[in-house]
Amino acid sequence: MKRRNFLLGTSAITLGSIAVGCRQKTAFRIELLKGSVPVQMVSKFRQGLLDRPVIDFVPQPQLKDLYGLLQQNSATTDLVMLGDFWLSAAIQQKLLQPLDASVWQHWNQLPQQWQALVTRNSQGQLDPQGQVWAAPYRWGMTVIAYRVDQFKSLGWTPKDWGDLWREDIRHRFSVLDHPRETIGLILKKLGSSYNIKNLERVLSLEEELRQLHRNVKLYDSNTYLKPLITGDTWLAVGWSTDFPEKIRRQHNLAVVVPASGTSLWTDLWVRPASTKPVSEVPLTQQWIDFCWQPEIATQMSLLTGTTSPIVPQMNPNELPEALRNNPLLFPKAEILDQSEFLLPLPESTLEQYRSLWTKIRTETVGS
Repeated sequence: MKRRNFLLGTSAITLGSIAVGCRQKTAFRIELLKGSVPVQMVSKFRQGLLDRPVIDFVPQPQLKDLYGLLQQNSATTDLVMLGDFWLSAAIQQKLLQPLDASVWQHWNQLPQQWQALVTRNSQGQLDPQGQVWAAPYRWGMTVIAYRVDQFKSLGWTPKDWGDLWREDIRHRFSVLDHPRETIGLILKKLGSSYNIKNLERVLSLEEELRQLHRNVKLYDSNTYLKPLITGDTWLAVGWSTDFPEKIRRQHNLAVVVPASGTSLWTDLWVRPASTKPVSEVPLTQQWIDFCWQPEIATQMSLLTGTTSPIVPQMNPNELPEALRNNPLLFPKAEILDQSEFLLPLPESTLEQYRSLWTKIRTETVGS
């Protein structure tokens, strides 16, 4: 799975911008996604450390590059940012060491859904008796973006997944080229779950996917923003990070979080198995807990266009207006309650996805 990220000017870390004191030995090294941590956060973290150690933040262009770094088994990195999509595999491959949540002052401020996501057994499966393998840093959603001008002429605006089946937008929209996402949105439309383990129990699923397939103009997970901007499509299903306010304002776009719930993703801090035990590098735990401080979490959310996991638990009246009034950063509680992470599924279920996806996709679009 690939999620693209727009840089936010000088608020995003660039290579080497935080690596100070190069003649000194680096005390703390983090590999992270480019543009995911504002410089202001790093500066404030360093200011709170008594001995001002050398901290090296090394940005990578894509999340899959960070997963590749874990597989290279480097012993020089203290923390790596990892998408939740790769967490199960990383645990199974013994690429990670567990973390100690008991030392985190703000751990209990995370919603239960986020705590459960990173508490797993040695096979990478969710297990309330398992260990904590990662610390959620930020999250986003799968959303619907659309051209305001075109929908004004139609006289309605998208609100939920069911709108994709409307005849007046046939061949005018794109969906993600990803079976868990696209079959999953159908499951949500039908009142089911993204994480159902037997697709055969949803009797109308195949026909619903076939009807959607006939309506779709293109499947795209990487470049769907371009045809939306040019007007080749009027609507796109995509990831919330791909639609920052500047892009929406410039190109007459609006974004809605589907009312029946959507899929969630989260970027995590993980500790490579090849490095020293976490107890020997206290900066690791300090950085994680620092990211969850309410002031820092709020700042990160506004500057990166994603949301800290502690924000949904905060009092809306204590949040900046720009945050609490932004449905992409602070969705309605009832929508968030119905939304889900894409959890690990048995191989038998994944085979059902592959089989159904291949069967319908080989049918001619527009037939």
